[in-house]
Amino acid sequence: MPPKRPPLSRYPRVSRRGDKMTRLWPRLLLALGSGFGLALAFPPQNIALLAWCSLAGLIVALRGARPGQAALVGFLHGVVLATASVPWVYTVMRVHGRLPVMSAVGVLALMVAAFALFPAAFAVAVARIARKSSTLACVAAPFVWTALEFGRTHLPIIGFPWNLLGYAVGGNRALVQLAALGGIYGLSWLVAGYNALLAWVALESGSGRRRAGFAVLLGVTAAVLVVARFGGRLVPGAEPTHRARLVQTNLAQSGYAADWMERYAADLDELERLSTEVRDGLPDLVVWPEVPAPFSFQNHKFAARAEGIARVGGSNFLLGVVEWRPTGTAESGAAANLAPYNSAALLDAEGRRVFLYDKIHLVPFGEYVPLRQWLTFAKKLTAEVGDFLPGSEYKVGVTAAGRGGGSGSGSAGGGPHGGRFSVLICYEAVFPGEVRRFVVNGAELLVNLSNDGWFGRSGAPEQHLAMARVRAVENRRWLLRATNNGHTVAVDPYGRYAARMAPDARGALDAPYAFRSDLTLYARWGDWVAWVSVAAAAACLVLARGPGRT
Repeated sequence: MPPKRPPLSRYPRVSRRGDKMTRLWPRLLLALGSGFGLALAFPPQNIALLAWCSLAGLIVALRGARPGQAALVGFLHGVVLATASVPWVYTVMRVHGRLPVMSAVGVLALMVAAFALFPAAFAVAVARIARKSSTLACVAAPFVWTALEFGRTHLPIIGFPWNLLGYAVGGNRALVQLAALGGIYGLSWLVAGYNALLAWVALESGSGRRRAGFAVLLGVTAAVLVVARFGGRLVPGAEPTHRARLVQTNLAQSGYAADWMERYAADLDELERLSTEVRDGLPDLVVWPEVPAPFSFQNHKFAARAEGIARVGGSNFLLGVVEWRPTGTAESGAAANLAPYNSAALLDAEGRRVFLYDKIHLVPFGEYVPLRQWLTFAKKLTAEVGDFLPGSEYKVGVTAAGRGGGSGSGSAGGGPHGGRFSVLICYEAVFPGEVRRFVVNGAELLVNLSNDGWFGRSGAPEQHLAMARVRAVENRRWLLRATNNGHTVAVDPYGRYAARMAPDARGALDAPYAFRSDLTLYARWGDWVAWVSVAAAAACLVLARGPGRT
């Protein structure tokens, strides 16, 4: 009986003898380069061109890779990308969380590792599909990438949609308009799709198909370049009808000391002057940001000062506060326990509090400690900001017409009508689906209150601004962004900076804005691109089942 023929390898070689891509180290070099290159595409470097080609390097590195190799390649890409993009996490943990050096490094390492799991999953999925067909793998790649970004956004507790791929091109006035159709996930799919096309041309071995691929690549490249270079001229303008005064407080990250109000009385006097001074009339709305100070209406001195600012200025006054509310009644008739909320309050022109919003999406390990019964070391991380409770309602407030009546620079401050607005506190602005819920509930204006001083002198404040800016385009709403130390801006519904203030300085920016009630396709349909990507990625994985082929 003749011996049985040995089975074909489940993971066939797809390259010739001597091809260096059959070894691991060239794959790892490509992963390292693609991760670092993609990191440079985001602020503060803003080399957007790298976003259009870096991911292609990762896809090429997966050619013929076994599952373990693919996982390692994708994980390395994610580690480099995250480490180069968010090193400020160490600063937050070390300086403001007061962790020892090694503990702060450990927190950063855990965060980077969690982030890197998603590129690792992308690599394993694409490599698995490529065993069936390299063409199918390149078709699947943008869907898989977008689906995993969607998953990273909605990961329980530690969901962190920071620096999604689409943000790298969000600074282009023409391309960012696609966000009104498909949100940030539509932009991510576009950029990932171009990278996949580039990788397919590089991997295609047949001369005829390669020539056809080059022709398609050149056509797509030309279209993208024309739109990116000239499409901005077709973007319509946005006419402001109101004026807000955004006060950049520039308060030190000093913590919530018991005698804070007395120690910083002179700073508060200056902020009050900036809020109420007349500049070609008074604004409709004065905005103070989220601040590293114990601003609370439970403090009668602060409440009196805030009410005075509203009455003297004759404007709506919106500001970030710590709201203390009872969580229940103690036993034996004792006073109720009080718990803090990170909140935003609106005072009308008479100094009456007419709106209060409690931040829903708190920062894990910054504003509260998840899983505290196991992560006992993490209780130090909330030492400077408290341990907040989350809100639960996506509220919409209404501004009344102020008494200021002034208008300048083409804006109509003190107009006869107010409008409906919602507040995004700090990094709530990076969650597209949550911001959309405010708009669907009726918000005609978005106001982002943030304290980016926690980030120190890093690229994080500029990254945060780039993400918040896309929320304005997705929903076609004016976005007023007031921050403690920058970046304080007004963004129009098409992503232009209508007014902007230099960071790390105290001052007040008179910012134009308007109310708008129409709904974009994204506002109506939500994250439909992401859900289509989830379905398409699953379908490609099903199609890839069965024995592989070269």
